[in-house]
Amino acid sequence: MAADSNNTIQANFPLYEARALVRDLMTPDPGIYWSDFLFHIMLGWAAFATVFYMPWFSIWQILSCWVAIFAFYRAAIFIHELAHLERGTFRVFRLVWNLTCGIPFMIPSFTYDGVHYDHHKPTIYGTSEDGEYLPFATQHPAGLVGYVLLSLILPLLLVVRFLLLTPISYLIPPLRKIVWERASSLTINPAYIRREDAVRNDHNWQLQELATFLFAVTVVVSVILGKLSWQVLVLWYVVAVAIFILNSLRTLAAHAYRHQGDYHLTLVEQYLDSINVPGNSMTGLWAPVGLRYHATHHLFMSMPYHNLGKAQRRITQKFGDNKLILQTNRSGLWPALKQIWQESTAAAAKKK
Repeated sequence: MAADSNNTIQANFPLYEARALVRDLMTPDPGIYWSDFLFHIMLGWAAFATVFYMPWFSIWQILSCWVAIFAFYRAAIFIHELAHLERGTFRVFRLVWNLTCGIPFMIPSFTYDGVHYDHHKPTIYGTSEDGEYLPFATQHPAGLVGYVLLSLILPLLLVVRFLLLTPISYLIPPLRKIVWERASSLTINPAYIRREDAVRNDHNWQLQELATFLFAVTVVVSVILGKLSWQVLVLWYVVAVAIFILNSLRTLAAHAYRHQGDYHLTLVEQYLDSINVPGNSMTGLWAPVGLRYHATHHLFMSMPYHNLGKAQRRITQKFGDNKLILQTNRSGLWPALKQIWQESTAAAAKKK
């Protein structure tokens, strides 16, 4: 049954034609990466600092806080690009990203490196080995709520991981393996176990881990000694929670999450289980760095983010009447979330 369905989908989807259409869009532009990231990371830190110079709870302070949240969010999402860039490239960019964004927010690039690349493999996507997939649409809607609410404590868990578990695991060697397998990956699947070789670029991950630990120690000691206000920690936590909530909502709108891992999906089926939200310029606030074109990204995973919109427009213009392509589109974040909520609610009702 699955094989017949797969053959029909493959026959009706213009995969080779689509690849030919976008062949010239596969090369990343370093200038775009650097200018985009540096602008937003500097804007984020400037807005973060500005918060402390504004009257408390004034409109300007609240505005500065939101600017910091969205600027940092866009800067942080570049971790997704780092996970896809060709091995050995953008080394300085990776270093700068880690020093100015990844390490300060306890998400050094090794936490996504290799892990996310596996998510795209046909033999892993949607299976129990996929750390970035859960069949939310076939489960109780409480799972959706729980996933978003986890964002409220996720920054604390990251602090525990790098500030406490890092040194303790070196004192207790058997704990190192557990920390690597269970507490070193940005995933949504709580059962995910990271493989020992799940690294593509960040073979210096232990240095990243050490740097994150030292950063956390420096901040905590500075607060204890009165060199840094405790309010900095509170703002960091508020900003981090807001970023994780935004990203959790975006993640829920990134896939249909209907696959239960009973068979391996082809590349085309991955595309059809993923979502595009072309939207408008505001869409880039909650789905930055090309992630509003998540289905197109799964079709061409090595395509740089700045070309995904162009690729999607070409495909739509050429194959705009293809129902398989049209079914991946959603009109916005809330329609995408509404659909998965309705499917999850229906699935829960059937199980009663």
